[in-house]
Amino acid sequence: MTRLALPGEDYLHVLGRIHRHLEPRTYLEIGVARGDSLVQVLPSTAAIGIDPQPNLRKPPHAGHRIFATTSDEFFASHDVRAELGGRALEMAFIDGLHRFEQALRDFINVERACARDAVILVHDCYPLDARTAQREQVTKFWSGDIWRLVLLLRERRPDLTVHTIAAPPTGLGIVLNPDPDSRLLADHREELTGEYLAKDYAVLEGRRREALGLVANHWPTIRALLERFRGVV
Repeated sequence: MTRLALPGEDYLHVLGRIHRHLEPRTYLEIGVARGDSLVQVLPSTAAIGIDPQPNLRKPPHAGHRIFATTSDEFFASHDVRAELGGRALEMAFIDGLHRFEQALRDFINVERACARDAVILVHDCYPLDARTAQREQVTKFWSGDIWRLVLLLRERRPDLTVHTIAAPPTGLGIVLNPDPDSRLLADHREELTGEYLAKDYAVLEGRRREALGLVANHWPTIRALLERFRGVV
């Protein structure tokens, strides 16, 4: 069913294409797991991976460091730019817990460390249906309520460019034009968390594509989006 709704290359292939196209000098990933997404990172990229229980299939590259901790603990005790030799983040991937409030905290912390032309990617943004989009997992296939983060960013942060790439199995959110100086989300986090947790999945019924800014999972389309944003001719 997900392949019917979201055809084309899966999110890992799309992630790899973006890495190869942008060639970011710095990268941060939340939710390393077995390292399937981390292996998409170029060896030349200085990378930070965060996961309380990483279980990598193969050792990381020399310039890729893994922190075996939660993202909240990492951001509370580490300066991202300092860990990257004083450089800002040029690309990040949020793929931790399938809970909206955690993804929101992660986004706030990641954006604060970003360059203005950075690209932030978020997994699990396009749910299949209401049952698999619940906060509690009741099905083997499950995306959780990360869709609430995309909805919030599109509604409350018009300064950002926010879309969802239609990559299976559960969509790949893409956020452009981050503002490391913005305090809107951080200053109103508790209020926004309560407001968007109160939104039922029904707010997407009949308008899911529009509400989540779905764009075709077609590399020329994705590349054009990146190039328009970054001013590449």
